[in-house]
Amino acid sequence: MFVLSNFVVALARIVDLVLTLYMWVIIFRAVISWVNPDPYNKIVIFLYRFTEPVLRPVRRILPFRNMGIDFSPLLVILVIIFLQYFLVESIIQLARRL
Repeated sequence: MFVLSNFVVALARIVDLVLTLYMWVIIFRAVISWVNPDPYNKIVIFLYRFTEPVLRPVRRILPFRNMGIDFSPLLVILVIIFLQYFLVESIIQLARRL
């Protein structure tokens, strides 16, 4: 049974790593948006294509989207942190009970 437990813990850590990497990608996207990036730069294209599917729906539900400041990256980062503390920790605790 310890093999299954270790497998579930490994999956939880991979989910945690993916969430952390995505959080950093969103942070880089937000920092790049503060300057005037070259829209044809491969890194800028990647950042926009990789983060826009998540940020666009969040922007639609925010009540103050026309104020000139985009709060969607902040909200998505908070959701990622919540998932890391709730989901990943819950999976690890579940694995310890196996």
